Amino acid sequence: MRLATVRTPHGTRAAVQRDSTWVLLKDNNLSSLFSHADWRSQAEKALGETEHEDIQLADAELHTPLPNAAKIVCCGLNYRDHIVETGRDVPEYPTLFAKYADTQIGPNDQIEVGDDSIQVDWEAELAVIVGSPIRRATRAQATAAILGYTVANDVSYRDWQGRTLQWFQGKAWAETTPIGPVVVTADELDPAAGLEIKSEIDGVVMQQSNTRELVFDAADLVAYVSQFTPLAPGDIVLTGTPGGVGLGMRPQRWLQHGEVLRTSIEGIGELRNRISMSTTHEGENQS
Repeated sequence: MRLATVRTPHGTRAAVQRDSTWVLLKDNNLSSLFSHADWRSQAEKALGETEHEDIQLADAELHTPLPNAAKIVCCGLNYRDHIVETGRDVPEYPTLFAKYADTQIGPNDQIEVGDDSIQVDWEAELAVIVGSPIRRATRAQATAAILGYTVANDVSYRDWQGRTLQWFQGKAWAETTPIGPVVVTADELDPAAGLEIKSEIDGVVMQQSNTRELVFDAADLVAYVSQFTPLAPGDIVLTGTPGGVGLGMRPQRWLQHGEVLRTSIEGIGELRNRISMSTTHEGENQS
């Protein structure tokens, strides 16, 4: 099942895909829909009805799927090639940080950097959506609690991130993290079996890897996070990025004004986000 939050002239609506259309549901977004224990039966019922409000896929403008996520927990240093390019050892435990719900933007929204940073980096990531309340879960329980998956890019302000040993201040800027375009349910997708993950800047491939290369996979992370904080339906866990980020390049390379950042994961879809910066920052890639 493929689900989304769709923008309409009257606000956003949760939607489920039927062939070439989005069938609109009663809830305003997927955060609201997934809060209902019977969300799947509601979606299946809508799919079975012939008289239902819908929008053609080609005409739909998609919002970030889970705008009201109560918790967004992120993992760093989780692909072996990215760990190597940062010069660090493979971690014994996941390296975690958090984002707020207001860091999210839609799959095709512009990333408004302005004067905030001159070292804006890209990080293609698989995002895991929690579907059941869990606490201190085993791996098996965590697997059962995963509702589905979507695409994210953990756009990072490295000049802010590097100010201290703590990453939070470079990762949690408002309206900088594209997520979407859809949520694909776990019964249709298995990242552990391997999905291609890729980022491009203006058509040039910067990152290309496979989710089977994760050190800690989706179930590992959900189980681990649940040891110290309860997870609820609609919470999001970002699983880390592969090698190929600007920070690891020699010379280092940063996103520039007007460039288009594309992030894709096989079987889910693509984000396409244009960068908007102060023009005084153009050409300030550093070695």
